[in-house]
Amino acid sequence: MSADAAERGYIHGNALALGEKGLLLRGPSGAGKSALTLALLARFQLQGDFARLVADDRVRLEALGGGRLVARPHPAIAGMVEIRGAGLLRLPYENCCIIQGVVDVAAPGANPPRLPEEADKSVTLKGIALPRLQVRGCDDVSVARIGFFVQSIMTN
Repeated sequence: MSADAAERGYIHGNALALGEKGLLLRGPSGAGKSALTLALLARFQLQGDFARLVADDRVRLEALGGGRLVARPHPAIAGMVEIRGAGLLRLPYENCCIIQGVVDVAAPGANPPRLPEEADKSVTLKGIALPRLQVRGCDDVSVARIGFFVQSIMTN
């Protein structure tokens, strides 16, 4: 990501709306954020829940009053998600969502701590504290953990 993109508030990550909750996925390139995004969208939709892409690869974060963190897609790639080896796929998307939790996806080969310290269970972005989960990548266990994490997030 260029310095210009970072200055305009874009971070490397994905944002999605799952039910009534917004989720931010962060992690290095190749960690599986886009694959996790697709798996989570499919899982929630199969359950009959609302699930929609907000942003893939570049997410603009903006702090609003009341402790709300809004995520928006980069306009040049809104509604597109990368499928490694296949290219870009266009999906229905939302223009924004309120982020209520953060999932950090570990780099390939790395494992998150089995029992994270209390301080590692939250993160502060743009001055807003949010619950945080660390996962290993895109596998069935990570998708299940994220599903439980989303259910556990309290709605403000």
